[in-house]
Amino acid sequence: MLKRKVLDQLNIWKNKANKKSLIITGARQVGKTFAVREFAKEYPYFTELNFLENPGYTRLFSGALSVEQLIKNIEFEIPGARFEKGRTLLFLDEIQECGEALQSLKFWALDGRYDVIATGSALGMNFKQNVSFPVGYVEYIDMYALDFEEFLWARGITERSIEDLKESFHLYAPVSGAIHSKMVSLLKEYMVTGGMPEVVTAFCEGGIREADEVQRRIYRDYLNDIAHYAPADIRIKARDCYRSVPVQLTQENHKFQYSVVEKKATASKFTTSIEWLMSSYIVKKICNIKRFDYPLKAFSDESNFRLYMTDIGLLVSTFDFSLKQAILADEEMENPTVNIVLGLAKGGLYESLVADMLIKGGHKDIYFYKEPKNTSEIEFVLEGEEGILPIEVKAGRKKANSLNKILESDRIKRGWKLSLQNAGVSGKRVTLPIYMLMFL
Repeated sequence: MLKRKVLDQLNIWKNKANKKSLIITGARQVGKTFAVREFAKEYPYFTELNFLENPGYTRLFSGALSVEQLIKNIEFEIPGARFEKGRTLLFLDEIQECGEALQSLKFWALDGRYDVIATGSALGMNFKQNVSFPVGYVEYIDMYALDFEEFLWARGITERSIEDLKESFHLYAPVSGAIHSKMVSLLKEYMVTGGMPEVVTAFCEGGIREADEVQRRIYRDYLNDIAHYAPADIRIKARDCYRSVPVQLTQENHKFQYSVVEKKATASKFTTSIEWLMSSYIVKKICNIKRFDYPLKAFSDESNFRLYMTDIGLLVSTFDFSLKQAILADEEMENPTVNIVLGLAKGGLYESLVADMLIKGGHKDIYFYKEPKNTSEIEFVLEGEEGILPIEVKAGRKKANSLNKILESDRIKRGWKLSLQNAGVSGKRVTLPIYMLMFL
């Protein structure tokens, strides 16, 4: 059984004095339903309604939406359903299929006697139903596939071992050669499998071939879901944008270019499609900043951006299986690869790996910096407790020239170079192995 961090968030919600209804949203197949069922073990009574598997359940919400009437409808329909104050969890799964159930979250929250969790694929949540959304009566948790730390748990790495690594991270201290080598190996595994729960399970039980088959099916499912849920006028465009992401990220210039999607294409034609993909949690848009200043958002250029898939495994699965073999077999990750399959894609893949870890780590506002003359580039820029944090990603041992230049500014206290080298500090520049990013 896969251990998920979201269970800690659910327990925090459960213990709130005046909680609202909870919506867990995210892309399909990231483990939302599994997490709620596991969490339901905290309650004496649990009732689940899945509107996708059982469309007939929508009739339970077709009349009055008072809590008393809804309880009567549910208890009549589902033998064994029981509602007791403070002891019952009602789970409304795939709620995007029933607009009235979505509306009912307001009344469950106002009533306050029972805990109610709804889950829904973002591929349908925001666009399918023309109903009154229960604004002010719901709380949210955005859920993604397994992050790298959760992947480590699945691979049998103990929390104690991870805590030891975390201590090294806070000290910016190198770890032993044996541990570093093992972590690099595990990072490469994560790079090719990603965190989709079914994929991770297949990998742990059957190996990379079995995991690859599951990945490719999920990727096809996503394309089919886009065709099913996206508004009719953008379905084809949204699919084309999503399918272009791997190509965009493995080019020397990772900036999203509409011409890669379609010759002579313009922003006006595809902007809505990209916004829809973003709201579906399957891609993340990261914009360029014009300068390092507060707040970063004020200096971002919405027209100059990169798109990243929110799961590194799905990105890698869009290529031939030989790419995965090349990643796992490349023993000299710090040096330029001689593997023709990995080739120029190497830098873009490591950049995408870092994006995956930042996104799943809960970082909402992520930017990059690239000078107009292309003389300096910082792959990721964040705002944190210590101010602006520039992060340069290097697949090899190249010098972090762009980062060194940025660190000349008195406004920047510290910068990170992420690679597969062990940890170390040189002035304001901190070198960290990518796997330590899970502690940021």
